Formats: sequence, C-alpha cells, structure tokens
Amino acid sequence: MAGESKGVCLVVGAGDGVGGAIAKAFAAAGHPVVITRRARNLDQLEALAADIRAAGGVAHAKGVDAREEGEMVALFDQIEAEIGPLEVVVFNIGANVRFGIVETTSRVFTKVWEMACFAGFLTGREAARVMGPRGRGSILFTGATASMRGREGFSAFAAAKAGLRIMAQSLAREMGPKGIHVAHVVVDGAIDGVFTRSNRTDVEDLLARDVILKPEEIAANYVWLHQQPRSAWTHELDLRPWSETW
Repeated sequence: MAGESKGVCLVVGAGDGVGGAIAKAFAAAGHPVVITRRARNLDQLEALAADIRAAGGVAHAKGVDAREEGEMVALFDQIEAEIGPLEVVVFNIGANVRFGIVETTSRVFTKVWEMACFAGFLTGREAARVMGPRGRGSILFTGATASMRGREGFSAFAAAKAGLRIMAQSLAREMGPKGIHVAHVVVDGAIDGVFTRSNRTDVEDLLARDVILKPEEIAANYVWLHQQPRSAWTHELDLRPWSETW
C-alpha cells in the first residue's frame, strides 16, 4: 500500500479518531509513521499500529506524555537516530472539557493548558530543532472552533486552543523563511468517533447527509497541506461540514 519510503511522520496524540486517520493517511502516502499517546493507552496505540502495518504501512507506537519536556526531547532524538529523519510532525491533542467558570479549578485550567497548548509548544520546538538544519518539512497543528472564539463553559479549552493557534503563527513566521511549512487546521464541527457516538444516536444519518466531519476526510487535508509547493503554502485552513453555521 505504501509507496517509496519517505521521511518519518510523527503524530502526537493518535487515537481512534482524527489522529489515527492522519497516521493511516500518511502511511498510505509512503511515510513511516510514529504514533504517540500516554503510556497508559499503549495497548490502543499498538492496535492502531498493527492496523497500519496490516495495510502495508510502517508504524511505531510510543507511550509518551507530551507535557513532559524530557520525554519529548528523548522522543525526537530516538526517532532521528533509530527510525529516520522527520519530515512531518502533527500535533493532535484535544483536551476538550466543559466547566462553568466558577467550577473551573486552577488544576483543570492548568491541565487543559498543558495538554492542548504547552504540549503543542514542546512538539513545535522539537520539530523546529531537528527540521531547521535540513530546511524542509511540515509542522501541522490541529485546532478547533475554540481556537477562534470562546464560549460559555469552555474558558480553559478556548484559552489553550487560542494559545496554540498564536504559537503556531509565531512558529510559522520564524520557520517559514527557513523552509519549514507550519500550518494550523481549524476543525469546526462534530467529528465522527467514539465521543460523538457515545453522545448521539443519529450519527449514521448525519454521515449520510454529510453534516458531520469524517476523520479520513480531515486527514486527507493534512496530507495535502504537507504536499503543497512552497510557492503557495497555506498557514491556516478551516474544515467544517457544509451545513455548519459559523
């Protein structure tokens, strides 16, 4: 299934939804992929890696806490030394929670920021460190509606996602002139997956009417972003169903 070997694609925050679909899409495009989640989810991660291998791709599963600087530095060093040069790095950690402002504790706010913003900074910094000297590669960040505007009940999530977006802009301005493509993808709308299916009973109808985002179609846009010629790079891309209000 995979064609000629290409540079490694790292997906930080891979699961059974968008992250998994992104990993599968890059593997199908010929990239060896490294997928990460926290070590407690390693069994699920190994299952995803097995699916990719069964389809003809190359996949490595790593249990990593993306909030821990030492673990992230070691991850990038290990990939470069043992698997191959990184060509694509995708940050896909969500951390979507809903709490009223009075119920949002400092622990909740800090944890969400660490997961959705600080971990993105560590990912982007380490990607820039290894890609910069080569002058090529893509660093892609998954954003959300909350990246663009805050809503009631989402102060922690919106603050973290907005911070990630602005960090991505700074990174793009710094690394673009060095040949590194940095892009931020605003995913606006419900996405087919475990979370949506556990909260709704009409998912199949929504899919049939194309009014819900499909992970594999989101993933195709990440591959397209990476393949863009540098004479026409996109920094920010928004993806939403045709029926979504915005």
